[in-house]
Amino acid sequence: MSPGPLVRIAYGMLAVDIAPSAGGRIAQITCDHVAWLVGHDEGNEAMIAWGSYPMLPWAGRIRHGRFHFRGRDYQLPLNFGSHAIHGFAFGMPWWIDAHSPTHVDLSLPLPEDESWPFGGVARQRIEVSQDRLRMTLSLTAGEQPMPASIGWHPWFRKPDRVEFAPTRMYPRDAEGIATLPLIDPPQGPWDDCFLNDKPVFIHREGQRIRLTSNCDHWVVYDETDHATCIEPQSGPPDAFNLAPTQSFSPGSTLSAWFELEWMS
Repeated sequence: MSPGPLVRIAYGMLAVDIAPSAGGRIAQITCDHVAWLVGHDEGNEAMIAWGSYPMLPWAGRIRHGRFHFRGRDYQLPLNFGSHAIHGFAFGMPWWIDAHSPTHVDLSLPLPEDESWPFGGVARQRIEVSQDRLRMTLSLTAGEQPMPASIGWHPWFRKPDRVEFAPTRMYPRDAEGIATLPLIDPPQGPWDDCFLNDKPVFIHREGQRIRLTSNCDHWVVYDETDHATCIEPQSGPPDAFNLAPTQSFSPGSTLSAWFELEWMS
């Protein structure tokens, strides 16, 4: 998936390029000439592996794409081996609802078919201010109840250092899927989901960013040499099976925010 036409917002030395047609993702974040995200290029074209994209209507893997909801069994399309991963919004074009020099509002009507039988509408706002990038993501149910989890998947260029102190972790089984009960976090490298209520700090090329969110689940993937993914999300991977009580009534909204602040 190529980025397509880009929309830029900026404030001072901070610039953000957004690719509405490529999943409503952020294609690049640049602060004082330092680029922070892994971009799209000929060696890195996979839709799942560049920029920073919204994950919805689920975040992370759903085991074999299967779940049970309100007395019915559902099968989601598989897009990652034998599993369904990160929803489908990151592969769909989003509508631009509003655009100013410092913010963009985007929306995406969700399908009501075999790929996702529940419908709904997703919205996101991406805005910049002095040394700060704030992202807000929401998912509103349509005319029927639905399960949902949301989050962000930024591919940060490999940091020089990460400060991260989670309290607990979901262990992964032989299929690489999060399970219960929770355990104490082991030493990395990781491709795991953690409970975390503290800011995360990343350092690179003399800059330091504080990452905060109202999400208390954070996935960290740092097993690759070129990037580290630090992903706040509203629930764990496989949430439709691990947390099946997360049901949203018609017209209700699940929302979250994620903020990056460049520290002096």
